[in-house]
Amino acid sequence: MAKLEFDQLLEAGAHFGHLRRKWNPAMAPYIFMERNGIHIIDLYKTIAKAEEAANAMKQLAKSGKKILFVSTKKQGQEIIADASLKINMPYVTERWPGGMLTNFPTIRKAVKKMGTIDRMIKDGTFDTLSKREKLQVTRQRAKLEKNLGSIEDLTRLPAAIFVVDVMKEQIAVKEANKLGIPVFAIVDTNSDPRDIDFVIPANDDSTKSIELILNYITASITEGLQERKVERADANAKAEQEEHEAEERRERKSRVGKRERIAKTEDKEEAPSTTVEESKPVKESKPSTKEESKPVKESKPAKEESKPAEEKKEEE
Repeated sequence: MAKLEFDQLLEAGAHFGHLRRKWNPAMAPYIFMERNGIHIIDLYKTIAKAEEAANAMKQLAKSGKKILFVSTKKQGQEIIADASLKINMPYVTERWPGGMLTNFPTIRKAVKKMGTIDRMIKDGTFDTLSKREKLQVTRQRAKLEKNLGSIEDLTRLPAAIFVVDVMKEQIAVKEANKLGIPVFAIVDTNSDPRDIDFVIPANDDSTKSIELILNYITASITEGLQERKVERADANAKAEQEEHEAEERRERKSRVGKRERIAKTEDKEEAPSTTVEESKPVKESKPSTKEESKPVKESKPAKEESKPAEEKKEEE
């Protein structure tokens, strides 16, 4: 990001403040000197404060947040509109609608009304209206576009607002302060910087001064948006890589499981088949006949063996 140069600010007349009698004492820290009754702003402090504001806005843009740019004064209207469109940020260059921030839901309803009218034109409902109704709807659409068309994409409260003239946009500053929304502003010597979170002391009446500072701010925001884009691309690439690796792991696990199942099947097929008899435990065989089951009795002595005893008896 290019730095804001002292010579550039000097050439743009950013150092010219207001007449001494119109000054705000709270701006004393940013005043370098007084010349011919006009306060001269310290441009070195302008550079330091602008750099601080630019870095803060860069971080907001990098985080994807919206910054609302406000300048209803003639010198800054076109510059604000062009700069905001380049970085796709909402802006207000017409009259500040009361409750723009503090009554945001009502403002959103008015913005949605534009979308409703656009749908009527597309689907042919608009053609069914009478000539008078068509004129009323057309005028209403033009008025809404003029006042709120530049904030059509602002679907929620902005993360910060950037103001060109604090004195002229004091309602916007008060609403932002009430809601705790940070305020960035180009603050001249006649303004009160105490309600501003990021003060850029500079001439807010010079078109060249406003344009120079706005270009510096938008350049830092653009850089933040680009960094966000790169980070998101890297995050998406990392997520895709992780998903690819997870898919490979699942495929490997599936292949391993399949091989294991095939191996188990082959082992079963190669194993010898066992018979029912082999698988049953061997039981003791029972005697087949009744004789075998009965206990064996002692055999009687044969008749021949009893004869000698009888012969002995006769001899006696």
